[in-house]
Amino acid sequence: MTSSLGVLRLQALLESAELLHASLELDDLLRHLLRTVMGRLVVGRALVAVDMDGALRLALVRGAPALKAGRPFEEAEARSAGMELFFPIGEPDRPAGFLGVSRPPSGELEAEEQEFLRALLGIAAGGIANAKAHAEAQRLNRRLDQKVQELNTLIEFTQEAASAFDPDEVARVLALTLAGQWAVSRFALGAWKRGHPPVLRQKGLSLPPFEAMEAELAGLSSPTAVGDLPDGALKRQLAHQQAALVFPLRSGGVTVGLAVLGSRPGDLAYGAAEREFGAGLIGQAVMALENAWLVSEKLERQRIEKELALAASIQQGLFPSAMPSIDQLEVAARSRPARHVGGDYYDVLPVGAAAPGSPHLVCVADVSGKGLASALLMSTMQATLRALVGRVTSPGVLAASANELLHATTPGNKYVTAILLAVDPATGTCVCTNAGHNPGIVLRAGGSVEWLPATGLALGLFPGAEYGEQRLSLRPGDLVACYSDGITEAQDQGEREFGVDQLVSSLEARSSLPSEAIVDGIFDDVDRFVAGAPQHDDVTLLILRRR
Repeated sequence: MTSSLGVLRLQALLESAELLHASLELDDLLRHLLRTVMGRLVVGRALVAVDMDGALRLALVRGAPALKAGRPFEEAEARSAGMELFFPIGEPDRPAGFLGVSRPPSGELEAEEQEFLRALLGIAAGGIANAKAHAEAQRLNRRLDQKVQELNTLIEFTQEAASAFDPDEVARVLALTLAGQWAVSRFALGAWKRGHPPVLRQKGLSLPPFEAMEAELAGLSSPTAVGDLPDGALKRQLAHQQAALVFPLRSGGVTVGLAVLGSRPGDLAYGAAEREFGAGLIGQAVMALENAWLVSEKLERQRIEKELALAASIQQGLFPSAMPSIDQLEVAARSRPARHVGGDYYDVLPVGAAAPGSPHLVCVADVSGKGLASALLMSTMQATLRALVGRVTSPGVLAASANELLHATTPGNKYVTAILLAVDPATGTCVCTNAGHNPGIVLRAGGSVEWLPATGLALGLFPGAEYGEQRLSLRPGDLVACYSDGITEAQDQGEREFGVDQLVSSLEARSSLPSEAIVDGIFDDVDRFVAGAPQHDDVTLLILRRR
């Protein structure tokens, strides 16, 4: 080849080789190649087609406006544009591309020119390979840099979101991160969880109410272009606002929100890499939101527990701090709520002057339901009873007056059962009114048992209700037990109830003990019976015993 080319051609070839390998940029290399070929052959039209991802495409065209760079290379189309001679770049069976030129002024290429051209194109093939390898390396480096940047962004977001215990703060960090990653100026972010206020961040875009798009979001599990959303209110509204991409926020297979992004600057597309990164960011955000919601729930539980503890302390103050000293009588009582606060109530109040020999009113009451609402009604019952005692003539009249007040101030589904016992310590005479309560138990010193059944309806149910009275006399050694149904309806693990018969047996077994010992013993009997089964109702017991 050296002898046929001659010294001048060899020198020109070496210079071209040096220039072809001086740059690793493919465009520069191809421009130099065309300048060299067109100047050497004195032609006005030329092209270079290069293999790009397995397909030959026009990389550079000179003198043929009909041929546009980037289009697929078609020899017939190139010939119609004035290209008549074609040469492979590199090995003919595996060319890196093709060179096409118009005919030179002489009409044909001399053999020496053809040989020079083949040598030049062989050198160009190596340069093209090097340039493409360099371009691929640069692409990989850029991709690596992008991945590193995305990883840093993800780490920073995860750290910041993990330290945010407020769902609104997590949403703020997520919205800023998504907007900053792709320089978008319009976005919307919404997240929802039952029992929590919705989280909403919007700038330039707005979301319909969650209920209006819940069905559309249910089947959405991956990043989706707005145009590919299911037909519905969400798609129409977002399309009208020219939103571009939707990321669903999913937790446990359920969609709990969405992030919507506007278009990127320069109308850049959200490709697979952007969607993959955004999905990873959204996944971290969902975990942070769930953690923030859990923290919020925990703080709310703690607040409620503190309030309930305070309510329990206040309610405990509504019970007598100590039983009054009454001539000839022993009184003991105890109440245990099923929850923090309860709806059971007991009291022992002097009728008239507070003196050991004065008549007293004994009361045990049970508010319907349990919990805080019942506790509030219990406090109303206590205030009503204390306001009326001493101002009315008998338990029946007291019950009727209390019924009117409670009916006027309580919901229709709330009521109070109560047993009211007016006792004269000097004579042992008692007058009892039972307003829909459990029958009181009278255990005589001789062992017989009598009952104090209901003499009227529960308090607060109906206005104008009348209440009867039952009279009895307590002799020395006799006792009266007033209790709530939390005792008789206490259940063991097999759902068997403690029952009134067992209560009577427990009273009989302890009838000779002081009143306080009787109360403590019956609570112990109930606890042994239930053997750790949950307590579903408040438990209250009052023992009145004549010495």
